[in-house]
Amino acid sequence: MPKPVDRLPPLDLLVTFEAAARQLSFTRAADERFLTQSAVSRQVRALEEDLGVALFRRGHRRIELTEPGRRLHAACSELIGSLRRTVASIRAPARRETLALTTTPGFASLWLIPRLADFTREHPGVDVRLDASFETRGLRAEGFDLAIRYGRPGHVEGRQVFAEAILPVCSPKLLRQAPLARPADLRQHVLLQVVGQGGAGMPVEWGPWLQAAGLPDLQPRATLSFSGYGEAIAAALAGQGVALGRRPLVDTLLKRRQLVTPFEGSTASSRAYFLLVEPGARERPAVRAFEAWLLKQAQA
Repeated sequence: MPKPVDRLPPLDLLVTFEAAARQLSFTRAADERFLTQSAVSRQVRALEEDLGVALFRRGHRRIELTEPGRRLHAACSELIGSLRRTVASIRAPARRETLALTTTPGFASLWLIPRLADFTREHPGVDVRLDASFETRGLRAEGFDLAIRYGRPGHVEGRQVFAEAILPVCSPKLLRQAPLARPADLRQHVLLQVVGQGGAGMPVEWGPWLQAAGLPDLQPRATLSFSGYGEAIAAALAGQGVALGRRPLVDTLLKRRQLVTPFEGSTASSRAYFLLVEPGARERPAVRAFEAWLLKQAQA
């Protein structure tokens, strides 16, 4: 007797497929699912054999979804996201809640993490899961409650939480080593900059700032380039050069005098930070509490 065409494959195969399709990587899916890469590959093969169609086109260093794979991924994303939310709402009752938040690495390390202890102290029983990534996560599909996103107004969803301003910053030690009284003195210093891979990440451009300062052709003593903003600020703290400080990310370091601003004034940025809450998650008390706490911190 032939098997019904609407017979569902095993759920664990669908969950593994959804992770691989979202990440477009068996290796990253394996990390997420706590499996080996070969186990993920075997499970995807088993699903393809069960369905009788190829779900991925496999290249030398990349995979991509076939048309059946794209259709299945769309369905799995919606259903697995719905399952996660339902399970979370009925899971009994340790009276602990997990709050899942995604944001950029720079915002996470420089602004959010130093303040998170205040939130956890005020809200015992709420566990925070923080994803620091430049990838734009799908909140509903990937099980996140909130996102703090970085970009230009009109190009990013959500409520604007912070405007951004840019100003050169360095360690007090650096000021004692070499003169830095006016922007032209940057010729004697190392400039710290961030260079995103393939255009991704958080750009930190010295060019526009120097243009605004009337020094478009300034050549520094040297430059140090980093793939992440946190690393550039770490180099500034170590006295290795002058970085472009992005407020509010560096505000705490400025307040503590771990970094200083050698010149007066700052330049307004075309980017800002936005808070996006998954609509279904806003019903949960922990999510509403975090949103209120974040907005209060932003106002402070």
